[in-house]
Amino acid sequence: MPSTSTTIYRNAVVFTGDASVTPRESFAVRDGRILAAGDLDAVRLAAGAGDAGSGPGSGPVEEVDLGGSLVTPAVWEGHAHMLMLGEALSKVQLRDATTVAEVQDRIAAARAANPDAPRITGVSWRFDIFEAGERPTAAMLDAAVSDVPVFLDANDLHTMWVNSAALEAMGITRDTPDPVGGEIERDENGDATGFLLETAAMQYGWGYLDTVSTDEDRDRWLAAAFDAYLETGVTGASEMSFGHADLATYRRILDREGRLPFPVNAHWILTASGDLETDLAEVAEVARIRDEVAAQYGDEWLRIVGVKFILDGVIDACTAAMRAPYANGALPGPIWEREFALPVAVAADAAGLQLALHAIGDEASTIALDMVQECIRVNGPRADRRARVEHLESVADDTIARMAALGVTASMQPVHCDPAVLDNWQAVLGDERAHTGFPWHKFREAGVTLALGTDAPTAPHEAPDNLFIALTAKSALEQSREAYQPERVFTPAQALEALTLGTAYATKREHQLGRIAPGYRANAVVWTANPLADAPEDLLGTAAALTLVDGEVAHRRAE
Repeated sequence: MPSTSTTIYRNAVVFTGDASVTPRESFAVRDGRILAAGDLDAVRLAAGAGDAGSGPGSGPVEEVDLGGSLVTPAVWEGHAHMLMLGEALSKVQLRDATTVAEVQDRIAAARAANPDAPRITGVSWRFDIFEAGERPTAAMLDAAVSDVPVFLDANDLHTMWVNSAALEAMGITRDTPDPVGGEIERDENGDATGFLLETAAMQYGWGYLDTVSTDEDRDRWLAAAFDAYLETGVTGASEMSFGHADLATYRRILDREGRLPFPVNAHWILTASGDLETDLAEVAEVARIRDEVAAQYGDEWLRIVGVKFILDGVIDACTAAMRAPYANGALPGPIWEREFALPVAVAADAAGLQLALHAIGDEASTIALDMVQECIRVNGPRADRRARVEHLESVADDTIARMAALGVTASMQPVHCDPAVLDNWQAVLGDERAHTGFPWHKFREAGVTLALGTDAPTAPHEAPDNLFIALTAKSALEQSREAYQPERVFTPAQALEALTLGTAYATKREHQLGRIAPGYRANAVVWTANPLADAPEDLLGTAAALTLVDGEVAHRRAE
């Protein structure tokens, strides 16, 4: 038989993915799989290397000294929007803008720098740039750019701020209806003000931008997202807004390359139509597409695994479904009412589609658990159901207990509670709920599986910064901020497990990814900083030193 090359990585701190397991000092890779992990002599023996570094019949053995660096299974991004991230990287960045004037200056500068651009797009403006009681308006943006459409996504990706030219381009008039679960904000005369909430932003704003984007644009965005994630140590992603345009883009890569830069699990986003038969037909179509894609490409790289229900909005815009009113008295309902959510969830579950349930408010997460319980009642218990609730920013204790009893995963994003982005979040809640959000510790105490991610591009995508917040509850954006509820924090081992093995479990890939153990795919990351031994602050602003996908170098930090 032909010889097979082996690489031994030594002089490292090898976190295997399991918080209860003592780190190893080396591991070996052969044929894209982990061959062994342990002390160097044992790993050399398993590799057939011996002290000299090679053994008869084993093929060449290369040894790489990692200089004492931390190595973990590569991060699986627990909640991502791949094309959106790639597109956002080329938009006007607004996350650190602190006033409306600063937003105006940035879009005016972008217009001046690109006089031939047909439109200006921006991302990640924050609600706290507005004075108390003030709302985004088209007139504010018209004052900076009026000759071309301007589309600015909020940092939550649930609301959009547009100028008058954009309203015209989208064809929005006083007669344009609000979609189910959304609102075109209007003035006292009934005219659109330039602020689109929830499904109005998605159907009108994103829908229009989709019509003016090309396949070349989408190919470029997806490639940029893969590159950005690999640079930060991510080699897998749970895609949470999959649709026809996304599928076509992934197909082009698979047809051309036969693989993706790393594996992706996709959840097809469902749109609440207000008509049960329409919703059920969409579920049946997703199941058909899933089977077609699996038959054509297999499941090693792209898996359409489930459906995504956006049950409510976001707290910042007072559109998340809460049990008690906001400080302003608002008490909005869910986007998916129970009469539609429960039967559609049962149909998806019966088709073998995993449920991913966006639930930010405590009432929305109650509905999410009702959906899971209804699936169990109608379809029976099933060990591989693995339902997951996304975000869980304000969640009741009884919901956490139900999640533990039903085996539901908590998919949460530390970067969403960076103290620098919480001022408005806390103000609109206005009571004790402002101080009890994101209760990671309660999920851990209840035994709920945690899968951590970033929800990029609603928040920064960098894994080291996300890990920093999980370890400290402090801000990666403004280090002078006080920690938000620091009793919630993870230990380094707990956080690393939730970024690797926890997310692998949530994606049903825990038998091949999420561990550095024999037989697992050799997807691993060498970190620049070591949170097991160093100060968490050392993580900030770093990137991966080395990222492996199936044993091959997918990213190496420039010296």
